Order: sequence, then C-alpha cells, then structure tokens
Amino acid sequence: MVTKDHSLKRRRLGRPPKDLAGDVKARILDAAQRVFLKRGYQSASIDEIAEVAPASKPTIYAHFEGKEALFEAVVAHVLDGLTDFGGFEAKGRTVQDKLAGLGIEVVERFIDETVGITRATIAEADRFPALSRHVHEAGRDRAAAAVSHVLNDATHTLSRGSKGPFGPKRSLTTAQIFMDLILLPMLMRALMGEGAKDLRSELPAFVRERVGFFLAACEADWGK
Repeated sequence: MVTKDHSLKRRRLGRPPKDLAGDVKARILDAAQRVFLKRGYQSASIDEIAEVAPASKPTIYAHFEGKEALFEAVVAHVLDGLTDFGGFEAKGRTVQDKLAGLGIEVVERFIDETVGITRATIAEADRFPALSRHVHEAGRDRAAAAVSHVLNDATHTLSRGSKGPFGPKRSLTTAQIFMDLILLPMLMRALMGEGAKDLRSELPAFVRERVGFFLAACEADWGK
C-alpha cells in the first residue's frame, strides 16, 4: 500500500508541473547569458548555470556539449533576438524620417542587449576568434537587411528605378554603410563605458545628423 507521504515524495521526484517546467532550453540559455555576463566565460561554471536555470547538469549536457558550446549558443541567441526586425515598420512621411526611426531602434537594441555579450566575446577573442568577429558582423549585416528594405521602398518613392544607390542591386551594400555610420560610433562609446542614459539623450540628434549626411552622400553619388 502506498502511503500519502510516499506518494507525495514520488510526485516531487518526478517531472515538474508544466507551469514550472517551461522551455528548458530557453531557461538554460537565459541563465547562461546572465552568468556569463556576471562572471565572464572563464569564471562561469555549469554548476552555477544549472542553479540559476534551474536545470540539472545532465539536462544541460543533453542540450549542449559543454561550456564552450553553451557560450556560442548564447551569443547566437542574443543576435537572433536583437536582429529580428520582421514585425518592425519604419514610421515617417519621408525617407529621412523612416531611416532616423530605424537607426534609433537599431542603436537602442544594441546598447540594451549586446554591450555585455560583446565585451564577453572581446575578452575571449583568443579562444573564440571567429565568434568575436561574428558578433559585430552578423549584427550589422542582419540589421542592414531591415535598412535595405527601407531603401528599396525609397527607390519606388523617388521613382528612380534601379539606377540610384537605393536600387535593388546596391541597397544592401548601401545599408551596410549606413549601419557603420549610425551604429559603430555609439557602440564603441557604450563599450568604453559611457552610460546608456547619456547615449540615449544624444541619440535622436546624432542619428538625424548621420542620416542627413548619408542621404547627401547618396545624392552626390546619384548625380555622377
């Protein structure tokens, strides 16, 4: 006969209720991100990640081969969330307004979500040389795809066809240049320790100035 206490003990040792289980892999990635940002790669441990998740070490190893694979997965996870512009609609009546709005959105996402992980990958550049390059390049290139979409719309708005710098054959390259103008200065300042609050206060004026320069350069190239 199974007693009430023994039955309760068996339930506690079994699978957790669905509302407590959640997405195990997502929990592990979230916990790993917090631990890596707090401790750095070298000092982070699977034991601490398991405690923060919470998840057992065998569960973590069932999803990831080890700490190195988990670190790489965290970086990929951050980039995927950061550069998801699928539902983003650039607002504004003019191309300049739309690009300024998109530029502000991109920079704010990077400042909020990638400064810590970028620092972590820079610190481990010798161990993960390809990964540290990938953080910037992938983030810039994926966000540039959203900029390219705005530039393609601008082509139709301005009725220039495919001959200008916003034409389909050139819009992605032009968008990458835009990202370098807008994102790199602010990201470098954030990495050097400037506060997010101060950077945000400057952001609208900074982005509009850069957008104006970018469009003027495109117009000059157009006239050649």
